[in-house]
Amino acid sequence: MAQKPGIPKGTRDFSPVEMVKRNYIFDTVRSVFQKYGYLPIETPAMENLSTLMGKYGEEGDKLLFKILNSGDYSSDYIQKLDMLGKLDEFAKNEEFEIYRKEGKKLPEVAKKLGIRVSQLLTPEISEKGLRYDLTVPFARFVVQHQNEITFPFKRYQIQPVWRADRPQKGRYREFFQCDVDVVGSNALLNEVELIQIVDEVYRMLNINVVLKLNNRKILSGIAEVLGAADKIIDITVAIDKLDKIGLEKVNEELAAKGLSQEAIDTLQPIINLSGTNDEKLEELKAVLANSEIGMKGIEELEKVFTYLKALNLDLDVELDLTLARGLNYYTGAIFEVKAKDMAIGSITGGGRYDDLTGIFGLKDVSGVGISFGADRIYDVMNQLDLFPKKDGVRTQALFINFGGEDELYALNVLKAVRAAGINSELYPDSAKMKKQMTYANKNEIPFVILIGEKERQEQVVTLKNMESGDQSAVSVEELIKIISNI
Repeated sequence: MAQKPGIPKGTRDFSPVEMVKRNYIFDTVRSVFQKYGYLPIETPAMENLSTLMGKYGEEGDKLLFKILNSGDYSSDYIQKLDMLGKLDEFAKNEEFEIYRKEGKKLPEVAKKLGIRVSQLLTPEISEKGLRYDLTVPFARFVVQHQNEITFPFKRYQIQPVWRADRPQKGRYREFFQCDVDVVGSNALLNEVELIQIVDEVYRMLNINVVLKLNNRKILSGIAEVLGAADKIIDITVAIDKLDKIGLEKVNEELAAKGLSQEAIDTLQPIINLSGTNDEKLEELKAVLANSEIGMKGIEELEKVFTYLKALNLDLDVELDLTLARGLNYYTGAIFEVKAKDMAIGSITGGGRYDDLTGIFGLKDVSGVGISFGADRIYDVMNQLDLFPKKDGVRTQALFINFGGEDELYALNVLKAVRAAGINSELYPDSAKMKKQMTYANKNEIPFVILIGEKERQEQVVTLKNMESGDQSAVSVEELIKIISNI
């Protein structure tokens, strides 16, 4: 019995029609990146787990796709490990041997020690993982190639990433990111430039968006004022879920993380601030007056808003204190972009990271970047019918194949038409006319070219407009001019 074909949940095939649309997004984003002086790089699909682990927080680590070492290494290793009684060699816990002597199985031992089985086994059976994002690999790249690049270093990267998330609408396990970052500069002009890039990309794609802006220093200041500076990660991870799970569930999560009820109550009016951006900042100044780091965050945001007012962008930029972006490496400005006309979550996000390269040995190299989620952008444009009707990629003209001398003549005309930059093709077989015309219709080819004995003798071609049905005899030069103009 033949195997039923299928692909993993959370991944997708893309047809030629879909790829034309996706490439329109990639080409648009790439053209804007290049306009602002960013250059392309690529990094491997897989990285050493030591590069990836611990960079995205505990929840992010759980979503990493880990790659088993070659062959059936895992089952062999576990069996040998169990037989030889060597589990204690990597558990490194004095209680471990006691539990093993009691005849406890591996999951029971791990539970007794307060750790996951994967924490015991993963280092032994998996050394690599699929990249979770493009930012951490970029930081690794910068450190590894620091003597070959010039700072500030501006790069863009358009590649797929993988997350072991639960697939749902707008959320995939494999998806493309279009990242643009600059490292080696603390200047807030970089944040402003990224906002300009967002404005230009979405104007070109014709998507109405709002850019939500916050600063991680403000969130740290809020945690400080709440008397919970040590719980900044717990607070940011929780409030970052506000749109997904609602305020009540966020408060429950904060309480579960050990935040006092008094602190939770104090937090409510802060994350529910309303008014203009300037009004929100003024209210924040009063709340964070005694927090040095909080006031620094306010100062940075005020400067960014000053630049934006001078540029007079049409982009809707909104200060949103609930924006936290759960990734641990953000230290300053954080961004998130949402489509106004479709509920799908963030379609672009990013922020400032002051020392991401420090974990790889290169200290004090600040960076800031944003990532455009190509798959969600595609979904928005597809649902709202925003893709251009004429894409310039599809075949523009099909030569009907009559075989023999007509086929040879058509090949030479085809060569001239292609040399003029017109996407064109000759049907490969001298099949029935109906079959060839059906091919043109199904592939939405706007022009069909017929060359028979009469056309060869008169040194012309018959050009048929598939939309209007009109056809006429024209020279090759006229043919090229007509199709090129359209």
